[in-house]
Amino acid sequence: MSLLDRSACQLLADLKAGEISSVELTQASLDRIEAADEKVGAFLQQSGRAALAAAEQIDVRRAAGEQLGILAGLPVAVKDVLCDSTTTTTCASKMLANFRPPYDSTVVAKLRSADAVLVGRTNMDEFAMGGSTENSAVQLTRNPWDLQRAPGGSSGGAAACVAAGMVPLSIGTDTGGSIRQPAGLCGVVGMKPTYGRVSRYGLVAFASSLDQVGPLARTAEDVALLLEAIAGHDPRDSTSLEEATPAYSQSVSKPLENMRIGVVKEQFATGLNSEVETAVRDAIAVYESLGATVKEVELPHSKYGVAAYYVIAPSEASSNLARYDGAHYGHRTDQAEMMAELEAERKQLSESGDQRGLDNLDTPLIRMYRRSRAEGFGPEVKRRIMLGTYALSAGYYDAYYLKALKVRRLIRQDYDKAFEDVDLIAGPVTASPAFKLGEMVDDPLAMYLVDLYTVSANLAGLPGLSMPCGFSEAGLPIGLQLQAPPLKEQRLLKAAHMYQQTTDWHTRRPPET
Repeated sequence: MSLLDRSACQLLADLKAGEISSVELTQASLDRIEAADEKVGAFLQQSGRAALAAAEQIDVRRAAGEQLGILAGLPVAVKDVLCDSTTTTTCASKMLANFRPPYDSTVVAKLRSADAVLVGRTNMDEFAMGGSTENSAVQLTRNPWDLQRAPGGSSGGAAACVAAGMVPLSIGTDTGGSIRQPAGLCGVVGMKPTYGRVSRYGLVAFASSLDQVGPLARTAEDVALLLEAIAGHDPRDSTSLEEATPAYSQSVSKPLENMRIGVVKEQFATGLNSEVETAVRDAIAVYESLGATVKEVELPHSKYGVAAYYVIAPSEASSNLARYDGAHYGHRTDQAEMMAELEAERKQLSESGDQRGLDNLDTPLIRMYRRSRAEGFGPEVKRRIMLGTYALSAGYYDAYYLKALKVRRLIRQDYDKAFEDVDLIAGPVTASPAFKLGEMVDDPLAMYLVDLYTVSANLAGLPGLSMPCGFSEAGLPIGLQLQAPPLKEQRLLKAAHMYQQTTDWHTRRPPET
């Protein structure tokens, strides 16, 4: 068995026992990245020298008997949306291609404090806007199970690098399903924590009331370990919850008794792939065999979730991305070229006697803003900025944004009512296994519907988890989604671990890439 086929918890035990060194493990990770990533395309940057130097220091400290962090010596990949002062943070966008933050995000700082070895930055949909990682302005990421298929998004690189065995742990972000959906399509475990459980300080914002940072790994135990390292109150984040961080890694193996699982009938309606439905129902049956009680619950307003999400998220994106103007930071258009363009337009208007055109001609500052944003943002980001700006504009705010907020409240109330009768809600992550690359590029609405089963948890601020529960006839992973009440991540992790102790889906590995 390859070193990197072991779980993060197994590797940590081996490191503590002195059976392997952090340098050996880090080198194995870097070698695997070099061997596989040319085909997969999960990483935007690798930190080979820095990672090995960090690993060497951890080995020295371990040999000296020093107290180490809970991730000491483990390689971790980070989605390129979290600020890291040692390298660029690009969000897979031309707009931030050369942006080097002057500070670390809280999550990156916590990883370093936990003595993780940061091996690189993973690819994503530009500014986290997308569900396939095809919106990256840098490169394409492929699903390790089938290189002609998408890994999901926007944390496609973060899921793909774990699935391909490049790293045991990675960090993603989830705004409408961007951890759970790629985890489901790539056959790994991914969790979106309760909104506010993990600090957003230093996270480049897409939709501030929805974004949340979370872990990806192969097992529930590994996810628990990584979540414990990054969770906790942060006074620099006004949305951070003042809640103590439970010892997730210690409690994950404790069984749940008298578990009540809710099933939403509407989630098994027309449009759900038959192989996905069978795998998810079989997974629920496994819980019944473990003593769980299963009952139907209703989430009547969840059918409006996608519509509400695609008003709220673009509205917040429109506001958040207004700062990228080419003046303060980010991509700036070529000044000489811009001035030549303006002069040519002025000359043409003057020669034609178009005084109105001359009066309305951009000032150099306005033209710089317009060109910088047009060049720096990709098509999907522009689409969402326009959607959000429209929804927030005078005369439409009440009809769209305000109404979407009211629907959001109703969705949360539906969950609150459902969780009076059940402990968890189980269902599909996506309606089908991984789709082919390019299949939905020209159909934004179809791509938006990929988030059908995941967006409601973000709107309600609830924790959700995706884990593998089967495979299609084509050999593609199928994911099971579990959702819990706010701050009940321990319950999710315990339930996931119970399932993985009974099944072996999480032990499957993709063909050699």
